Amino acid sequence: MSGKGIHVHGPHDHAVEHGAQHGGMGQRIAIFTAVLATIGAIVSFLGGHTQNEALYYKNEAVLKKTQASNQWNYYQAKSMKQNLAEFAAGLAADPAQSGKYAAEARRYAEEKKAIQLEAEKLEKESTGFSRRAELALHPHEMLAVSMTLLQIAIALASITVLTEKTWLLWGAAGSALGGVVLGVVAWF
Repeated sequence: MSGKGIHVHGPHDHAVEHGAQHGGMGQRIAIFTAVLATIGAIVSFLGGHTQNEALYYKNEAVLKKTQASNQWNYYQAKSMKQNLAEFAAGLAADPAQSGKYAAEARRYAEEKKAIQLEAEKLEKESTGFSRRAELALHPHEMLAVSMTLLQIAIALASITVLTEKTWLLWGAAGSALGGVVLGVVAWF
């Protein structure tokens, strides 16, 4: 361009304008990479979701396991009280005192049954949450591989624009297809 308002096109300017007006390879690849980036964002979100879900379930499993442990500690305390009451009943010279301690021992034995049931229930819940955590995390590895293939496809498509080697575009398409298939399989 000169200083007097006259515009002279260089050979490169003409090629760029022509490609933009007629939907050249660069424009098609730009659209292709935009679609891949969108799919990649979805796959990335799903991968993060599986991790969060697995962490939630694992946290619940640990919480239930802690509650079960607390119940077992409570059970042990009742067992100790029961043992002491039985011991006191055996040592008591007065039959009334012996009967009182024996009644306490029976009460502790009954209380232990309910505590044991609660502890076992909490342990089962903990195991269930651990299984759910494993199931939730299962698709994560495939989603990670899917995302990697989509990123490779975007990189190959970008190199295709720079080098104008169409075989790279076929590689990008194959990688993208593999990434999409793995993402769909992982999610379903």
